[in-house]
Amino acid sequence: MDFVRRYRAYLRDNPHGYWFKNKVYGWGWVPVRWQGWVVLLAYIAIFVPMFLLFLAIRTPTNDDVTRFLLEVFALAAALILVCYITGEDPKWQWGIPKKK
Repeated sequence: MDFVRRYRAYLRDNPHGYWFKNKVYGWGWVPVRWQGWVVLLAYIAIFVPMFLLFLAIRTPTNDDVTRFLLEVFALAAALILVCYITGEDPKWQWGIPKKK
């Protein structure tokens, strides 16, 4: 339980008001403010129907696959850009950083 308490304290320690903070393990971000959660839910709300429409194609052509992959790439790039602009500077982390 100590890890959960320290993790919640890490996420709440947000004096700069970032929408996304660095993940505790690895590289990337996790939403910590309501704006970050809205961005993530919007990403999912766009991706899921796009994926289901692609699955509905009985025999996708090469053009269908290419278009789908380009759409997924563009959507992921948009999410990463928003995280980069509104989040902490990305870095590798392995555990909750110690307070200075």
